[in-house]
This record gives sequence, C-alpha cells and structure tokens, in this order.
Amino acid sequence: MSGRPMPCDAAELSTLFLFEKLNTEQLDRLCREGRVEMFEPGDVYREGEPATCFFVLLEGTVVMSRLVGRDDVEISRSSQRGVYAGAMQAYLAGQDQAVYKGSMRVIEPSRFFVLPAQTFSAILRDWFPMAVHLLEGMFFGSQKTQRTIGQRERLLALGSLAAGLTHELNNPAAAAVRATSALRERVAGMRHKLGMIAAGPYARDALETLVEIQERTAEQVAKATPLSPLEASDREDALADWLDDHGIAGGWQLAPTFVQAGLDTDWLDQVAAAVDEQSLDGAVRWLNYTVETELLMNEIEDSTARVSHLVNAARQYSQLDRAPYQVADLHELLDSTLMMLSGKMGPGVKVVKEYDRTLPKIPAYPGELNQVWTNLIDNAVSAMDGEGTLTVRTALDGDQALVEFRDTGPGVPAEIRDRIFDPFFTTKPVGEGTGLGLDISWRIVVNKHRGSLQVRSVPDDTRFQVRLPLTVTDTSEEPS
Repeated sequence: MSGRPMPCDAAELSTLFLFEKLNTEQLDRLCREGRVEMFEPGDVYREGEPATCFFVLLEGTVVMSRLVGRDDVEISRSSQRGVYAGAMQAYLAGQDQAVYKGSMRVIEPSRFFVLPAQTFSAILRDWFPMAVHLLEGMFFGSQKTQRTIGQRERLLALGSLAAGLTHELNNPAAAAVRATSALRERVAGMRHKLGMIAAGPYARDALETLVEIQERTAEQVAKATPLSPLEASDREDALADWLDDHGIAGGWQLAPTFVQAGLDTDWLDQVAAAVDEQSLDGAVRWLNYTVETELLMNEIEDSTARVSHLVNAARQYSQLDRAPYQVADLHELLDSTLMMLSGKMGPGVKVVKEYDRTLPKIPAYPGELNQVWTNLIDNAVSAMDGEGTLTVRTALDGDQALVEFRDTGPGVPAEIRDRIFDPFFTTKPVGEGTGLGLDISWRIVVNKHRGSLQVRSVPDDTRFQVRLPLTVTDTSEEPS
C-alpha cells in the first residue's frame, strides 16, 4: 500500500531521535533521497512482502503484528514519534530478497518518513561504517549463538532420553537373561526326569495320556489369567493339601508354580488317573518342569517383546530411517515420545490419553514435531514436580489438527505468560534450563509447519495447544 506524498522538512527530521545528531547536509540528503507519505487507516505492508522501505513515524499510530498460523497476532502498537520499522536489516549483505518479518498497519491517518531500503543501506554504510560492522556481528553472532545453544539443548534432551531408554531397556533385558539361565536349568531337570520316567514301569497308553496332559498343560499356561492375592492363596493351599494327601513331598513348593499357570486340583486328578500311585510323584514333578519352562518362555517372550517395542519407539521417535518430510500419524509420534519419556516422568505422574482416532494423517516434519512434544511434556512434568496428571488430547479443530498438553501444575503466572516463548527466557534454576525449549517449539510449529502454539493457564490447569494444518503449506522457512 502506498501513501499520499507530502513535503519533506529537514528541520522536522532533525527533531526525531534517530536523526537528531545529523548535520544539515545529511538531513538534506535524507529528504532528497527519501520521502514523506500520509497513510490512511489500513495496511502499510504485509509480512512476507519484499522489504523495500524503512519507515519512521512522524505522527499517528502504528500496529505491528506477526502471523501465527493463519491468525494475525498483534505484537505492539505505538504513537511515539520516531518509532521505526520495515527494512531494518537492509544493511546486511545479500539482502536483495529480504522480506518483511511482520506486518504494519495504521489505525488513524498517519504520516511517515519513508526511506528506500537501498538508500537506507547506503546511508548507513557511508555514515556509520563501524556501526554496520558491529550490527552485522551482533546480528549473525546472535543467530549463531541461538543455533549453537539450540543444538546443545537438542543434545541435552537426547542424552536425557538415551539415559531413560537405557534404563527402560535394562529391565526387560536383565529379566530375559535371568529367565534364560533358569530355563536352561529347568530343561536339564526335565531331561533327567524324562529319563527316569522312560525307565519306569509305565504302560504305553499311560505315557501317551501323560504326554497329552503335558500338551494341555502347556496350552493352559498360555491362557492363564492372574488371580487376586486372596484367590491365589486359597488355590495354593488346596493344591498343597492335595499333593500332601497323595504322598508328594514338598507340595507347598510346587503349588505356587501350578497356581501361576492356572492349574487346580481337577488337573491333578487327571494326572493321578493317568498313572499308578507309585509313578505319580515323578509324573507330577515332570509336569512341574513343563509348567516352569512354559512360564519362563512367557517371561522371555514378554521381555524381548518389551525390548522390541522400546526399540521401535526409539526408531519412531528419532525418525532416522524415514524421510524428513512426510505424511505422519500424530498419535504414533505422541506415543513414541511418551514411551521415550516414561522413565523420566516417574511413578507420580499419571498419563491420560484422549485421542480422536478419526484425526487424519498430516503432512509434517515428524522428527521435529517429536522435539516439540518432548519440550512440552518435559515442561509439564517439571511444572508438576513429579506429582500430577498429564493429559494429552487430540482433536479436529476446523481445518487444523489440535494437540493439547494439559498439566495439573501451579500454572504460568500472568506476568510472564507473554514472555515464555522468548529466546533464553526460563524460570528454571541456573544450569537447569537454556530457555530455548519453547522458542524452538514455537519456531518448529509456527515457522516450519505454519501452525500455532498457544498457552492457556490457571492453577491446576495449564494447556499448551498446538494447531497444525491438515494440508500442505509453504514450509520453506526453516526454524533457525
């Protein structure tokens, strides 16, 4: 939008704090190469348009805003003479393709001194050569610092996740090793007992019946369901009494294994009916080995399945074997992140999933979204200090997917709510936070996915809400 041309007064420019130290020759050059324009209420420029001019307010009121998703969010407004905006980085080399980083509009007739970006750059370099070098150093140095600390934050998060994953993997792996060692002993005992049975006075039909009972026993172990402690105790007592009544020593040691496998006295009656009284002890102990080996194999299967599940979750979380940009299932990403962080949450945090399973897959950078989930979940757990409920909710919100993280912590104080997404802002003690977690998350969601990241907070109910487009958007701007 262009304004109505008006006369440029060098004396008026000299009253602005930007130009008050300039001499007459310099002020004349500003008027000669720049211009004064009056803008009616409305847009002066829009975010993303080529940054062609540097604007200085002479009178009126300006409103600065940034796009958050599809919403134009007001950042600031001012009526102070001399405030400036526009192509402020024109002094940087290679800025021919620079665009406005935000939007500016006026809400009343407003007058500006307008300087073309090329002229602004030339004047700055002619008049303040050392200042240009300092500004360039500060600009690029700040970007580099932010990238470096951002990478450090990612590495710290990765180290924390790796430690948690190692702990989670260690438990099932150790269980599988223990079970394998015990299984080797049980199989050896079974072979020995089988040799004794084979050498005993068993009729062919009795052996066949015993083998059939062994097969049914193995099937029963696979279908066994856990009993309550009281039910298990009662059944153990009944089984121990049966074994004692039938002359089998140490029945109290065998009974718990049979109960764990879902077996009862009716099963023992079938065994007793298949063999004679003299051979019953050996048959029962042989079947006990069968039960123990089946239970140990179940334990090994459960442990290795747990390891496989954790490895799959780590692969899903890291996205190492997948394309950076793809159509992704948000629930798979959330589940893998929750799995990776489960060891860090501790027993005091209850996780509730409220997933809308009708939510379609969306085009996204899954690896980077997992980083967002990690930051938001980690903040929620920290806010609750290890005790509370974390609710992860997904829903369809118009033409966007909503992912919400709700915690029951004390909430975000109103006085800092507008600052939590600022780089380096943190409420954590020194050394415990870089202050870039939410800033990086905001950049990934807003800049890279063209979504929005918002917070709503009252005590016991803080909600970080991520909204992501359901369809492909322009994702050319990478988060720095």
